[in-house]
Amino acid sequence: MSSGKTMHLNIITPDATVYSGDVSFVVARTEIGDLGILPRHANLVAALEIAPLRLDSADGKKTFLANFGGFLEIKDNVVTVVTPNCELPEQIDVERAQRAKTRAEERLQSKNADIDFQRAQLALKRSLLRLDIKKKMG
Repeated sequence: MSSGKTMHLNIITPDATVYSGDVSFVVARTEIGDLGILPRHANLVAALEIAPLRLDSADGKKTFLANFGGFLEIKDNVVTVVTPNCELPEQIDVERAQRAKTRAEERLQSKNADIDFQRAQLALKRSLLRLDIKKKMG
């Protein structure tokens, strides 16, 4: 388990455990704003937005992940993120994300009544998030 200076973080998707380990700090975007979580945080459940998820390892290394919504629970110094998808920087294909961004922008600019604009907006948001994470992590 974690020491007094860390907490345990689990990031779970329907397909896999994306991350499981001790961290010293987590920042997640909730529906009401960014939430910074330190060890021994009060118990909490919060809905998450499509946004970067930052985790700081015990040695202070910052990592940003592309998180695609879901929720988080803090209980007994364990943070659990349950999400439809969360990608590590090394999993992000920049060219694919750029193509998805272009497609989404074209759909949003289209006058075609058959276009699902909400779906296109979400696709654009996801592609921009992937590009942002890749840029932050080099």
